[in-house]
Amino acid sequence: MIETVFRSEDLPTADRFAWWHEMTCRTHVPTVIRSDHEADFRATMRLLDLGAVQVATLHYPSLRPQRTPKLIRQSDPEMYCLSLTLRGTMTLAQAGRETVLGPQDLALYDTSRPFYGTTSGNGDRAASMTLHIPRTLLPLPAGTVSRLTAVGLSGRQGIGALLCGHLGKLVRHAAEYTAADAARLSAITVDLFAAMCAHHLEADAALPAETHRQVLQTRIHAFIQQHLGDPTLCAETIAAAHQISVRYLYQLFHDQGLTVAAWIRHRRLERCRRDLTDPALRSRPIHAIATRWGFAGNPHFSRTFRAAYGSSPSDYRHQAEHEAVQESATTLQKPSTTFQAD
Repeated sequence: MIETVFRSEDLPTADRFAWWHEMTCRTHVPTVIRSDHEADFRATMRLLDLGAVQVATLHYPSLRPQRTPKLIRQSDPEMYCLSLTLRGTMTLAQAGRETVLGPQDLALYDTSRPFYGTTSGNGDRAASMTLHIPRTLLPLPAGTVSRLTAVGLSGRQGIGALLCGHLGKLVRHAAEYTAADAARLSAITVDLFAAMCAHHLEADAALPAETHRQVLQTRIHAFIQQHLGDPTLCAETIAAAHQISVRYLYQLFHDQGLTVAAWIRHRRLERCRRDLTDPALRSRPIHAIATRWGFAGNPHFSRTFRAAYGSSPSDYRHQAEHEAVQESATTLQKPSTTFQAD
């Protein structure tokens, strides 16, 4: 998996806007872009490449993109693009519809049809995330999906929130994934996108069984993450919350090579490990961290932690503190690279 960072500020001021325009046309879709900040255009893009699917996170001043019929005739990647507004406001117009989006709102557009947009940071730089998916990967008729273009969709609830949470985790943890993970993550992303579209189109029956299964797995994982601090969290409570049998829940996890209990334990341990290495939580007792993440007793937590990480929680914390001090000392000893004139 490859994440590439583009920064217009790495270029001379006069070249920034032209470079940004060319780069977005190459990595996204050819458009005509206008901006009131062309004289000194300061923008960044982080592009996460999952193979068939790409996720771009952008920060930029106000601008006005337009995809014209002429540009479509010249080049068309035949993609669906889903835009999530993170900061500022965005207006999108396509197929005779227009929608205005604020933070955590979603909107879909089709690169094979003309569109027009405006973005504003409301005094600051705007920020958005865009998901690029080839139309051929979506198991829904293009004519049906077209009813969703330039329609405001919520990223704060339901499957929209599930998809936005997934995209956010992809971007935040991009450095942890390998190229071998890309195909799997791409498939999950397409399934969640398809499920969101089907939900708003009331076309769930048109989705393959595997897509429904993947969405259910993602819902279950999100539910577990939200309830890690509950010591009563178990297969029975998870199954009941999703209106499925415990046996089917076990089957879902078996297909991933896991057990329900092992997945819960792993996520709890990871949260505890993170807290133990957090300088801001240095004064928090270890038993309080264990309780916070659902471990019922300190002896059980200590044994489980040692089995997973090879040392006790207290030793792990001390080692992390020692490494932080060493790193700080190394940083202070580095010679300054600032030079002053005589």
